[in-house]
Amino acid sequence: MSEAELVLRSTRVITPDGSRPAAVAVADGTITAVLPYDADIPSGARLEDLGDHVLLPGLVDTHVHVNDPGRTHWEGFWTATRAAAAGGITTLVDMPLNSLPPTTTVDHLRTKREVAADKAHIDVGFWGGALPDNVKDLRPLHDSGVFGFKAFLSPSGVEEFPHLDQDGLARSLAEIAGFGGLLIVHAEDPRHLDAAPQQGGPRYADFLASRPRDAEDTAISALVAQARRLDARVHVLHLSSGDALPLIAEAKREGVRITVETCPHYLTLTAEEVPDGASEFKCCPPIRESANQDLLWQALADGTIDCVVTDHSPSTADLKTDDFATAWGGISGLQLSLAAVWTEARRRGHGLEDVVRWMSARTAALVGLDRKGAIEPGRDADFAVLAPDETFTVDPAALQHRNRVTAYAGKTLYGVVKSTWLRGERIVADGEFTEPKGQLLTRRP
Repeated sequence: MSEAELVLRSTRVITPDGSRPAAVAVADGTITAVLPYDADIPSGARLEDLGDHVLLPGLVDTHVHVNDPGRTHWEGFWTATRAAAAGGITTLVDMPLNSLPPTTTVDHLRTKREVAADKAHIDVGFWGGALPDNVKDLRPLHDSGVFGFKAFLSPSGVEEFPHLDQDGLARSLAEIAGFGGLLIVHAEDPRHLDAAPQQGGPRYADFLASRPRDAEDTAISALVAQARRLDARVHVLHLSSGDALPLIAEAKREGVRITVETCPHYLTLTAEEVPDGASEFKCCPPIRESANQDLLWQALADGTIDCVVTDHSPSTADLKTDDFATAWGGISGLQLSLAAVWTEARRRGHGLEDVVRWMSARTAALVGLDRKGAIEPGRDADFAVLAPDETFTVDPAALQHRNRVTAYAGKTLYGVVKSTWLRGERIVADGEFTEPKGQLLTRRP
């Protein structure tokens, strides 16, 4: 056997070549070999025999609002990274809002990193933000190691992060394309939102009507046109509209450099089941009808949608009022994302290999984290140990999120995370956490 300090052995290891019995050797926090299940254990190496529990690569969540500093009472690096670790996530990339200050200058990035440094239970990277007035800051942020830039094409919901109009999008995207960066986009067209009925109140049907699919479709079409014109790399955030899928698929066939994500709540929750007044289900774009959900699953299966991320966007409970117009829009999903997606994936005939591809391999590739996202030699020894056939019922009191508001309350889900490992060290097992061991990540040049 290759050099090893630790060997994790399981009858089911999810590797890039599929699932098989294997022994995974680890030294200095790195996977050194993936060997036959019955390989001899070297003298001095510690064996962790996982039995029939599945060994997965740690998940990589590239869409998380940690809100720290400034709105730490909404979440925070300590609580967010504990929740992530409890759910089998070993790397997250933090969005540039809703923290104060937003991550839109190098000084603000420095502030964010200082706050996160001693609180991260898992590895953490950072997105920068693209605003109407910060084009001059984009290259310095890129050079400081952010993984790309977040922009809104409609109001963001917080005044310190204004959206880009089409001229602003063109300016920012041209700058980012000039240094080979990535623009990630909240794609809803404000004209369509303004034209939609805005009734307010507790009825979910009224809220759904206020965020129509054509707002997404139009914004994505404009983004594709800009990306094609500039040969720029763009990524569509939290896709919910199945109607946009044909134009995305066509753009990919044409060679437009576009990738797309969706989220667990769009894949597992439906508009038909949202009770009136239950704003724990509110997010933008919204959770849509079951027929639309079927289209999203089909697009995941055929590759039109590349990956699945949480868009974890928490708030304090008092902001989740029963008026959908005024309630904070965001769903807390870090701790439950793997189980939620796996529960629906298995029902639809998908395997854990698919879930790993959507939630680990492709998210790592999106941001260029070539040491994450797979169980193979040379990668970081980041793992989740999963009992895929065990179930649990979601109890908000058991969540690690700072504010334990969840759209999944009372749901029975498949997939219990037994332990999570970061660079060969077990950081959580059976609800017990180590002290923070996460590192702050930067984009590789």
